[in-house]
Amino acid sequence: MVKGLVNRIIPFSSVDGPGNRTAIFFQGCNFNCLYCHNPETINPCNNCGLCISSCHYNALSMVNGKVNWNKAVCVKCDECLRACNRNSSPKAVEMTVEELITEIKKVKSFISGITTSGGECTLQLEFLTGLFREVKKLGLTTFADTNGYVPLADKKDFLEVMDKAMVDIKSFDNKEHIMLTSRDNKTILENVKFLASIDKLFEVRTVIVPEILDNYNNVNQISRLIAELNPKIRYKIIKYRPLGVRTEMINSYTPRDDMMNELCYMAKDNGLDDVVLL
Repeated sequence: MVKGLVNRIIPFSSVDGPGNRTAIFFQGCNFNCLYCHNPETINPCNNCGLCISSCHYNALSMVNGKVNWNKAVCVKCDECLRACNRNSSPKAVEMTVEELITEIKKVKSFISGITTSGGECTLQLEFLTGLFREVKKLGLTTFADTNGYVPLADKKDFLEVMDKAMVDIKSFDNKEHIMLTSRDNKTILENVKFLASIDKLFEVRTVIVPEILDNYNNVNQISRLIAELNPKIRYKIIKYRPLGVRTEMINSYTPRDDMMNELCYMAKDNGLDDVVLL
């Protein structure tokens, strides 16, 4: 039985797609973004045990060579995450589709759908396909929040059960994208174009990072691309905020509102109908 490695579940979210949604964050990512705000989702735990002594509530222990997390006594202080030296979490758990469906059913009456995120949820595509298939039987919508690096054009089974995707274009310039993420952006742009062509692209997002990225060029180029594909696709322009960020890896600051407003006007002038500042 295929299981998914889940970092955490947020039962109610109003920022992960339309309506009130359950957001499921998967463990593991193929990027290492300089400004990553949840770096504890990048790698799976290697059971080194370094985090155990950091827990003052005895929520962590070593059982049969693996770090065991006792959710019942955990107070979510996240000292274990700060102690980890490999961008991981001892609190990620393997779950079956049935176990996740049980959690979703608890809040089914109060949500319009689910959104899977990460880490990078498409790294667990077989599990994701099975999950989405069962979620749709509940009458809920299925969204995938992705960095777009896994090619999707040939993933027919997954596309049939995914309603919409939300894709990050972190930089339009390929060299800048590699500097930021350690990966190129070729497949990401291909995915964006493909998903738009089959009406499966809900939102594109770009984070504005002063001193690190050419933010004006990025917003100009990305908004032009979206307008060519479908001007009704939402473009979310997001302020960099140093919350949870590994500040030793990046030297930036939160952009000013006047800069964000300029970028918003630029995107609208390029033909977009739905631009959101966050």
